[in-house]
Amino acid sequence: MQWQTTRFALDLSGPLVMGIVNVTPDSFSDGGCFVSTRTALDHCEQLLREGAHILDIGGESSRPGVAPVTLEEERARVLPVLREAVRLQVPISVDTYKPELMRDALDLGADIINDIWALQRPGALDAIAVHASCGICLMHMHGEPQTMQRSPMLGDAVPQVREFLRERSAALRLRGVSVGRIAWDPGIGFGKTVEQNFALLARQRELLHEGYPLLAGWSRKSSLGTITGESVQHRMAASVAAAVLAVEKGARIVRVHDVRETAAALKVWSATQEALAGPAEGRT
Repeated sequence: MQWQTTRFALDLSGPLVMGIVNVTPDSFSDGGCFVSTRTALDHCEQLLREGAHILDIGGESSRPGVAPVTLEEERARVLPVLREAVRLQVPISVDTYKPELMRDALDLGADIINDIWALQRPGALDAIAVHASCGICLMHMHGEPQTMQRSPMLGDAVPQVREFLRERSAALRLRGVSVGRIAWDPGIGFGKTVEQNFALLARQRELLHEGYPLLAGWSRKSSLGTITGESVQHRMAASVAAAVLAVEKGARIVRVHDVRETAAALKVWSATQEALAGPAEGRT
């Protein structure tokens, strides 16, 4: 399986690590750490050294209750970093739901648009459809960031998430976007209860039947804090465990803060898969 993006056809035969680059002052985990262009680029380079395959640049926090930022502010945060990051010759994703910024980012050479609103905002479908080859990640969110955890979704989350993402993918395909450009993200923590989040992990394979690659974003999420009792800065072990479990259940991309540790854990997982397939010559 491959994921077609602007400059790269990404090989999904093994799991890929997407490193998070938040250029925000208020993200739930690392807000304010990389707000200057220089510190953000240093962080990009560090994540690549640690084993990231994709970099995901975001200029607006989506943590529950946070106020939205203006288009002008998000542009000022994201575009200077993006201009330099595309020179690193690795796939660059931009995390935004604003169609104007999508167009700006794609004009600068971004490879992937990662949209928590799944292109529901006016003009967003058009911004993607007119591009020849960019990748798109469609995420499920119940409600909106300001209120989503006050009124989480009801019932069985798995079929609801699957049907929503199927409908959004169909809307893109009607605009001429090929299947190979689309990935799905179930939206862990976005308007869902702890139980629903873990049901999405436990039954994740039910989201794979449509043939779209799955991106899993469990890193430092509050559901991990709920079950472990750990604060956000102490959820690395739980995050790595969730990433490996997501890959075990079919996810092709994991979006993480802790790249080095996740990449190392996935090497252990991959070695185990190779051992299941048969012994490697000369390896001890």
